[in-house]
Amino acid sequence: MTAPDAAELRRRTRELLAAHPPSTTGRTDFLKARFDAGLAWVHYPTGLGGLDAPRSLQPVVDAELAAANAPDNDPRRIGIGLGMAAPTVLGFGTEEQKQRFLRPLWVGEEVWCQLFSEPGAGSDLAALGTRAVRDGEDWVVDGQKVWTSSAHVARWAILIARTDPDVPKHRGISYFICDMTDPGVEVRPLRQITGEAEFNEVFLTGVRIPDSRRLGAVGDGWKVAQTTLMNERVSIGGSRIPREGGMIGPVARTWRERPELRTHDLHQRLLTLWVEAEVARLAGERLRQQLVAGQPGPEGSGMKLAFARLNQEISGLEVELLGDEGLLYSDWTMRRPDHVDFTGRDAGYRYLRSKGNSIEGGTSEVLLNIVAERVLGLPAEPRNDKDVAWKDLSR
Repeated sequence: MTAPDAAELRRRTRELLAAHPPSTTGRTDFLKARFDAGLAWVHYPTGLGGLDAPRSLQPVVDAELAAANAPDNDPRRIGIGLGMAAPTVLGFGTEEQKQRFLRPLWVGEEVWCQLFSEPGAGSDLAALGTRAVRDGEDWVVDGQKVWTSSAHVARWAILIARTDPDVPKHRGISYFICDMTDPGVEVRPLRQITGEAEFNEVFLTGVRIPDSRRLGAVGDGWKVAQTTLMNERVSIGGSRIPREGGMIGPVARTWRERPELRTHDLHQRLLTLWVEAEVARLAGERLRQQLVAGQPGPEGSGMKLAFARLNQEISGLEVELLGDEGLLYSDWTMRRPDHVDFTGRDAGYRYLRSKGNSIEGGTSEVLLNIVAERVLGLPAEPRNDKDVAWKDLSR
C-alpha cells in the first residue's frame, strides 16, 4: 500500500473537520476522531493513530487543523507520554499494549511519568537499585525514584528496575509499565528553587506489576531505556520553535521596548546569544529531518547540551539587563503544576528554572561523554565495573 502524500493528508484532514466540526464537537471527542483517522502522528502505523506516512508530512495536517481552530492535545501537559513513553511502547510493546496505551496517551486521557533516576543512580543510571522480583505472573517492586516530573498527576509510569543483581549493572535491568494508582505507590513533592514542586520522589513498596506490562525481554531493560532516553533528549532540546522562540524571545523583546536599559556590553552579548539561539534552532530543524529516516541517535544529546547552556546564559543576561528589576521574584508560593514550563512567568523564574536544564534529561557531563564517544568517535573513558556483578559493586 502506497503511503499517503501531502494532498491525500489534506483531503483526509478536511474530511475529519467536516465530519467533526471543532466548533460543535467536544474536545476529547474530536481528538479521539483525529487519532482514529490516523492524523495524530502520521508516521505511526495505521490503526495506532497514524497512516505509515513520512514524519515530515505531519506539519501538513497540523497546519490544516490550526487554520480550523481545532483543539490540540495540550502537549506540554502530556509531554512525557508523547515524547518518551509512546515511542518506547511502539518500539517494544506487544500489539495488545500498543492498542491499550497509545490512544488514551495521545488524547491526553492518561498522563505518564518516568521512574528512572534514583537517589544513588542519577548520572550513573545503570547502577539503579530498585528491585523487581518475580512472583508467579507478577513482579513485586521495591525501591525509590526521584526527580519524577508529573508523578502527582500521572496514571502510568515507565519504570526500570533491577531483576538480576548477579550480572553486570547494564544487563540485569527490566522495563515495566507501572500503574501509579496501585497500592504501594507513594508520591511526595520535591520543592525546587523556583518555589514550585514540579518534581516528585516516588516510593515503591511491594508494588505488584503484571508481567503483561513488561516492555521487552527480561534483562533487556537497558536497551529499551535507550530508546526512551534518546527520545527524551530530542523532545527537550530539539522541539520545533519559531525564530526568537524559547528563552531568547523575552530578552529580545525587552531590548526593543526598553532602550534605557541598553549598554554596549549587553548589546554584544545579546547579539552573540541571539545568533547561537538561531543556530541551535536551525540545527533542531536538521535533526528533525534526520528523524524522518530513522530513530533518534546521539545527536539529540548535542542538542540538549546546547539547550541547557543557552537557557542558562540567556536567562542570566536577562536578569542583568533588567538591573534591579531582575532581582525581584513575583511569587514563591508552593504549587504543584501539571506541566513543566521552562520559559514561563518572569525573569527571576526563568533564571532559577534554567539551572535544572543541565541536570534533567541527562546531566551535561554525561551528555558530553555521549557526544565525545558516539558522535566524535573519541576513546571511551576507562570503566572498571563493566564486567562486575551489580551486587558486588561498592556503594
